[in-house]
Amino acid sequence: MTQTDDTAFLTRLFDAAVRAADPRAALATHLPDKPKGRTVVIGAGKGAAQMAAAFEDLWGEPVDGVVVTRYGYSAPTRRIRVIEAAHPVPDPAGVQATAELFEAVADLTEDDLVVALICGGGSALLPAPAGDLTLEDEIALNRALLASGAPIGAMNAIRKQVSRIKGGRLAAAAHPARVVSLIVSDVPGDAPAEVASGPTVPCPRDRALALRLVETYGIALPDSIRRHLDTAPEDAPAPNAATFARDRVSVIASASLSLDAAAEAARAEGIPAVILSDAIEGEAADVGRVHAAIAREVVLRNRPFIRPVVIFSGGETTVTLSGDGGRGGRNTEFLLSLALAIDGTDGIVAMAADTDGIDGSEDNAGAFADGQTAALIRRAGHDPAALLASHDAWGAFDAAGQLFVPGPTGTNVNDFRAILIR
Repeated sequence: MTQTDDTAFLTRLFDAAVRAADPRAALATHLPDKPKGRTVVIGAGKGAAQMAAAFEDLWGEPVDGVVVTRYGYSAPTRRIRVIEAAHPVPDPAGVQATAELFEAVADLTEDDLVVALICGGGSALLPAPAGDLTLEDEIALNRALLASGAPIGAMNAIRKQVSRIKGGRLAAAAHPARVVSLIVSDVPGDAPAEVASGPTVPCPRDRALALRLVETYGIALPDSIRRHLDTAPEDAPAPNAATFARDRVSVIASASLSLDAAAEAARAEGIPAVILSDAIEGEAADVGRVHAAIAREVVLRNRPFIRPVVIFSGGETTVTLSGDGGRGGRNTEFLLSLALAIDGTDGIVAMAADTDGIDGSEDNAGAFADGQTAALIRRAGHDPAALLASHDAWGAFDAAGQLFVPGPTGTNVNDFRAILIR
């Protein structure tokens, strides 16, 4: 099989993973009972518009509401309004979208039903500065968190304490209506309160924990955010509050299910498959080197797995920026680190991509790499190690001609990594 065949094979596995997270199929088996009163849909995330369109088709009853998604990620809907806003750095459109979500759930009764369609990316799409904080404060916080290298759970714990919507506050605003949250998880471990910082799912993490996490990860908080954390009069609502007693939360798609589907697709084509984990976190470059070491061990010694094999993993790695940083995202950074570690090794072809179709700052979902990738980058006049150090993995794979650009997928179950060893 040629290298082109191998990348086509890996692309088919990625497609299988995305299909397993298709919002229509996932929603069809999780629809709530029809209410006596109104049905109002709210939502946020990179796949929220596709979820809203699918829900309209499946529900078959009058429905209205509003969802917010990233610019360029919209989908046609009949009754549910779709608002686009900025990701990963919030903008005024996100502030307006947040206001419209609160308006949508205002003045409801206990006979009404609120369906919350939540998926990854919602944290940045729903800016709602608490207290005296401003949008500029929330933007500064988001940039500090993204540059810190802290895991997603730590970032969300802090975000929830400086927001009027996160940490279950939107669900509380819908009371006494029943809120059913249908969640496509993009977080390691699939904790529903962590997806989009849980606008409709309360979380037990308080301000004291948020402050400890700031110290643990050395996050350079803006002064205004620090003052708010020190002086805010109350925490996010507790999960055991009576407000949430009638609510229901379901994770309808996740990285675990998608990796299972990809592994089954590989086996159907005659290639054994193993899944390391769907919840891998840590610095992307470090995780890339560890994956490379496993792949080399298989090539050299047929352990811990026997060739041929596809090794899968998922989760959400981080990139701690130094200076301004370059172009790219955590998947391409992972893969560039792996490419350097397998430089000159035959028999390995790898893919890393974000299941939402966009990795970082450019239009690619990720890239492909093999034992010749580093040489291709050098042949194009670049030093791959220097590009990795400056976090310009996009530039590296653009030079090598190995970018993967499928476009927005309409779902988001986090990172997809597959290493084929012949």
